[in-house]
Amino acid sequence: MENFIVSARKYRPQEFDSVVGQSHITDTLEHAIENNQLAQALLFCGPRGVGKTTCARILARKINEKSGATDEEGFAFNIYELDAASNNSVDDIRHLIDQVRFAPQVGQYKVYIIDEVHMLSQAAFNAFLKTLEEPPAHAIFILATTEKHKIIPTILSRCQIYDFKRITIEDIQNHLKKIAEKEGIAYEDDALFLIAQKADGALRDALSIFDRLTTFSQKNITLTNAAEILNILDYDQYLKVADLAKENDIPAILAKFDEIVKKGFDPHIFIAGLGSHFRDLMLAQNPSTLALIEIGENTKAKYAEQSQKWTAQQLINAIEICNHADINYKNSKNPRLTVEIALMQLASLTAVDMDKKKSS
Repeated sequence: MENFIVSARKYRPQEFDSVVGQSHITDTLEHAIENNQLAQALLFCGPRGVGKTTCARILARKINEKSGATDEEGFAFNIYELDAASNNSVDDIRHLIDQVRFAPQVGQYKVYIIDEVHMLSQAAFNAFLKTLEEPPAHAIFILATTEKHKIIPTILSRCQIYDFKRITIEDIQNHLKKIAEKEGIAYEDDALFLIAQKADGALRDALSIFDRLTTFSQKNITLTNAAEILNILDYDQYLKVADLAKENDIPAILAKFDEIVKKGFDPHIFIAGLGSHFRDLMLAQNPSTLALIEIGENTKAKYAEQSQKWTAQQLINAIEICNHADINYKNSKNPRLTVEIALMQLASLTAVDMDKKKSS
C-alpha cells in the first residue's frame, strides 16, 4: 500500500504566486528581494493555517537562489527551523545563537525560521534580543506566531512585521476546485463552499476536511455528504423547517425537530442555526443585501425564493423567538421543551397575522 500524502503537504505552495489569499504579503516580499530591501528580522503573524510557515520556507529559498533556480540540496543546509513550542528554553536559543556565528558554506545567507515564537520563555527572549538587534550580515531571522500579543515589545520593535489575514471563503473554495479537478474528484459547488465556510479562514483546515470528505464520499463530494461528515445541518433542513412554520403545521414541525435530534444534532445548535436562517432570509429579501449571506449560489437562490413568502415583520419576530430560546436554553430545566415552544410560536406567527386580517 502506497503512503497517502495529505493535500496540505502535497499541494503546499513552492512559489509565492501559488500562495492563496496573501498577495499583499507575497508581493511585498518579492519586491523586497528584487530591490535588496529585505530586513534581517521578520515577524509573520496571523491565524493558523494561512501560510506563514509556507511563506517563510519559500522566502528562505528565494533569497539563496542563483539564476532563478533553487538548488534544493545545497541550500537545505542554509535553512534552520526551530519549533519554539517544544524548544522554548534559553539553552535552545543559545544553541541557535552559536550556529548563527558561522557563515554559510553555500550561498549568501543562512535563514533561521522560528515557528510559534510566542512560546519562548522570558529568559529565551532576553537571550535572543542582542542577536536579533545586531545579526551577522549573513543571517536572516523569520519568526512566525499566531499570538502576536504574547511577544514582548522589545522583540516586536526589532522586527519587520507582516500580518497575514484569514483566507476568504471564495479563495478557499476556488483552491479546493483546482485540487478536485487535478485529482479527478467530482464535487458540488455548495459542498466546497460549506467546507470553506467551516474552515474559518484556515486553508490547512479546509484541506484536512476535504481529504476526509474525499475518502468518505468515494471521490464524489456532495452537499449532503459534507453536512454529514461535518456534523452540521444541511441548509435544506432549515428551509424545510421554515416552510413548515409558514404553513402553521405544528405537528409536522415538532416531528421534524424530533427527527433532527435523533440524528444526533444538538438542539441548542439547531435553534441558534434556525435564528441565523431567518436572519439570512431577511437579507435575501433585498438584492442589495443578498450578497451578505455566506452560502453557495444554488442555496442562495433557494433563500431568495423562500424569503418572498415572509413579511419583514414576520422575519423579525421569528429571529426574536429563536434568539429568546437560544438565550434561555442553558438555564432551562427542560431545554428540549424550550426549543419546542419556540417552534410552536414560529408555526403560529403567520396564523396570528391571518386572524388579525380576518377580524379587521
